[in-house]
Amino acid sequence: MKLFLITIAILGLAIAGIAIKIWAKKDGKFAGTCASQNPMLNQEGEACGFCGKTPDQFADCNEPQHS
Repeated sequence: MKLFLITIAILGLAIAGIAIKIWAKKDGKFAGTCASQNPMLNQEGEACGFCGKTPDQFADCNEPQHS
């Protein structure tokens, strides 16, 4: 029972942290959620699987998922 309560408390803190981040962000959006923009995950410079743009083209990307 003690482990269950600790688990629920930690999950509650995680959900509260995410909620605070969404609340604090303008329009409740996370910035740069496309993994193709991350140079550590996309070392070969492959195009985005969603919009097809290369990492150097994300500066003028107007897709809502990338803003």
